[in-house]
Amino acid sequence: KDAELVFAHIQLEANHERLPANIGKAMQALWNDNGVQACFLRAREYYLNDSAAYYLNSLDRLIQSDYIPTQQDVLRTRVKTTGIVETTFTLKNHRFRVVDVGGQRSERKKWIHCFEDVTAVIFVSALSEYDLASVEDDSINRMQESLQLFKSICNNRFFRQTGMILFLNKKDLFAEKLRFSSIHTCFSEYTGPNTYESSLHYIQEQFEKMDLRDNHNGHERDLYTHITCATDTETMQFVFAAISDMIVQTNLIHAGIF
Repeated sequence: KDAELVFAHIQLEANHERLPANIGKAMQALWNDNGVQACFLRAREYYLNDSAAYYLNSLDRLIQSDYIPTQQDVLRTRVKTTGIVETTFTLKNHRFRVVDVGGQRSERKKWIHCFEDVTAVIFVSALSEYDLASVEDDSINRMQESLQLFKSICNNRFFRQTGMILFLNKKDLFAEKLRFSSIHTCFSEYTGPNTYESSLHYIQEQFEKMDLRDNHNGHERDLYTHITCATDTETMQFVFAAISDMIVQTNLIHAGIF
């Protein structure tokens, strides 16, 4: 009955300001069901939003009549990027214009006219996707697809003089997932231990060797890797401050000033 109630509510496509209490209670009952929990442990076999557990574990709070979204509630929402979205902000007295492009295959053809005069490229890949299949083609591993996309962008002629910033994101989910599965799922040649440090080092190494560009002006190649958890706001502030300094320094190098 709880499942029927939830599905009936979904089919109504009602846009409520708040989650109705009776629906929230039904969702709680389902989430506490042993069968549902067993299915959740096999989430990698289907396309489940990786914030699902966070929200389902917070239902007591979410169904309150005076509920106001917290910063974490907002940060953990997921919206697929379609088209091209531009955002401008100021950090450490420097003005940045960020162009966000969709990562799905259908969106990639829209990127090309964004490439001219790019100061830096931020490429984000989820560490936790090493055992997931691509949404567009379930015969392809998501991380392997991400590696090939990173290689094609890294070595694109538009980016020969461009700083490349690699975010290996969702390190928290990666650490949790390693308890149940090994990166051997994605990298059959991996023979190291199933530990966070060894697995992370191997994945980082696989990404970084995709950058085949020559060094510029005698300096190390312009690839900077950060291991991140995007919902950790304090850490991300430090990361973006470092990126700000890197972009300024890269511009000085390419201008022959530094």
